[in-house]
Amino acid sequence: MDFRDMFNLQLIDLNINASTEKEVFQIVAKRLKAIGMVNDGYLEGLMKREEAFPTGLVTQYLNIALPHSEPELIQKPFVFICRLDQEVACYQMGDNQRMKVKDLFFLGIKDGKNQVGLLQAFMDLFMTESFVQTYQATKCPESVYQLFVENIGKQVLA
Repeated sequence: MDFRDMFNLQLIDLNINASTEKEVFQIVAKRLKAIGMVNDGYLEGLMKREEAFPTGLVTQYLNIALPHSEPELIQKPFVFICRLDQEVACYQMGDNQRMKVKDLFFLGIKDGKNQVGLLQAFMDLFMTESFVQTYQATKCPESVYQLFVENIGKQVLA
């Protein structure tokens, strides 16, 4: 699968105002449901999965979170890119330590065998200082879209 196909300009919001992780999940789930990307159980499934398997990731250059739900809750594969106005608390992948995050990437994975590859591609991108600097400096959805499509492709094809 070419992960570049999962990105869509309509699924990028760089100005989400929320004060908790749950609030972010509610905002994003509502939008995804409205455009037919997920089904009715998505929000509940997302929150349950995040509680059991947190997706916060501390990288050298930027803390991110990669929330995702079970594949049966996804209608069409997607990546929803979300930058918050302020940091929210979440838990780290693996050790469940509390952390703060401002950048979340909701992964709508319909075929479970693609999950590890997509997670790895994101980890690789966010361990690259030049990519992170460019991402953080980018203020418009069109530029963020271009940045990911150009770079996630390199990760997948490498």
